[in-house]
Amino acid sequence: MTIKAVQQFMLGTVLNNEKQARDTLQKIKAAGYDGIELCGFMIHPTGLMVRMMTKAAGMPTGNGGKLDWHSLIRESGLTVVSLHTDLGSLERDASAVAAEVKSFGTDKAVITGMYRFAYGDEAAIHDLAARLNKAGEALRKEGVQLLYHNHNCELQRVNGEKRAYDILIEETDPAFVNFEFDSYWFAEGGAEPLSWMERLGDRMKLWHINDRGSRLTGPAMTPILKTDSLELGTGNMPLEKLAEQAKANGIEGVILESHRNWINKNPIDSLELSAKWLNERF
Repeated sequence: MTIKAVQQFMLGTVLNNEKQARDTLQKIKAAGYDGIELCGFMIHPTGLMVRMMTKAAGMPTGNGGKLDWHSLIRESGLTVVSLHTDLGSLERDASAVAAEVKSFGTDKAVITGMYRFAYGDEAAIHDLAARLNKAGEALRKEGVQLLYHNHNCELQRVNGEKRAYDILIEETDPAFVNFEFDSYWFAEGGAEPLSWMERLGDRMKLWHINDRGSRLTGPAMTPILKTDSLELGTGNMPLEKLAEQAKANGIEGVILESHRNWINKNPIDSLELSAKWLNERF
């Protein structure tokens, strides 16, 4: 069975206290989702700078880091599909990260890209692949899988023939490193997600799903509309073909993560609408 989940990052505005978090998780379950994907920096207290940066980007993390997420998850009946973390934490103490991952009943840790990193620097990408292999090997010894989550920055060319993502695929060992593929971000970066999903094959363990298009919110000043995330089935992503490929790849989970631009400006209304599309296909 493919787990249907919601990424915690889209829920920062509706996880600010215990009651609100409990209500949010109940609504996720009621909509037909099986699980949630947790963010390491949203289940622990974070510094003011992180909260300010994410709020400025339109994706506030809220105050959920102060809550007891083990209890909340148990009460909700939701499964934790994976835990997003960072490479620095893994390199400092892989055992501690693995212990936290397993404490939530999952065996997947996901690296969510690198902060202030030169993805167009070929030497840096070769080094990143080596670091991921080493971290993944350390996690494997602890019974945890390491996955790498892309954005659009991995599409930068490092030479005349290859992009950063090419090197990450080619130089990481499938025994230690596999992938959580985000089709929205590759489409946003001008790539064809389907061809990359075909290339990843069974190394694509999880799928981050979102739709993409334009939402008219008022009188248009020009005929050109802003492109942003949309609820599943309401945009222009070739989601039917992508879903077929995801199933062919044998994915273990499909995870909704939208970024702002929600219907009614409400993440709950948005995930409930997207659930209708997901529930018909998974």
